[in-house]
Amino acid sequence: MGKLSGKVAVVTGANSGIGLATAKRFAQEGARVFMSGRRQNELDAAVAEVGENARGIQGDVSNLADLDRLFAIVKEEAGTIDVLFANAGGGEFAALGEITEEHFDKTFATNVKGTLFTVQKALPLLKDGASVILTGSTAAVTGIPSFSVYSASKAAIRNFARSWILDLAPRKIRVNVLAPGATATPGWHGLATSEEASKEMIRFVQTTTPLGRLGDPSETASAALFLASDDSSFVTGSELFVDGGSAQI
Repeated sequence: MGKLSGKVAVVTGANSGIGLATAKRFAQEGARVFMSGRRQNELDAAVAEVGENARGIQGDVSNLADLDRLFAIVKEEAGTIDVLFANAGGGEFAALGEITEEHFDKTFATNVKGTLFTVQKALPLLKDGASVILTGSTAAVTGIPSFSVYSASKAAIRNFARSWILDLAPRKIRVNVLAPGATATPGWHGLATSEEASKEMIRFVQTTTPLGRLGDPSETASAALFLASDDSSFVTGSELFVDGGSAQI
């Protein structure tokens, strides 16, 4: 029997990277997984990769109507949620003097607004004792040149968890933050503007990470499974780093 047998999980940003790896791991552990992502073709391929325990629902977490549609389908088809992984997010480099209103609004709309309303709109379906996982980042605690808007958005996620564990304490709902470091995902590699920039990013990670490499999405998925399962039944309000030690030095 898997660690999530008989449970219902919702994963946003599940069409690639950490979200896809986690959806796959949750399904392998017996969960019925609802996967949300913005790009329909990628989402369809991701659902096919996860298998018969998966259901894809296209949507953008920054669009409240899309979130309403997501949870209406979950309510109709499953009724309740045991695990919510509010994972959708993204960012781009922009130095202080180059930050635009569009850059700020786009980043905060997905990472902060999207996370907030994903959790809020899931509340009626969350079982008492459910697990909520928010995707943070090592960028929330370390300085990264030209990444301040993204970093600030992830710092907001950390503080959401601190308050929400108090709001949700009467229902015994746990809220934890999963904080990946540099991880080999399409989103991370997409930050580079050229092949040389990509090589430089990888060299930087190798020299500033004690384990000397990028993480694999499956490694973050294993940490997400811990937070989703009863193995972490007395863990709430925590920030679990999956970063090869990069934010710890």
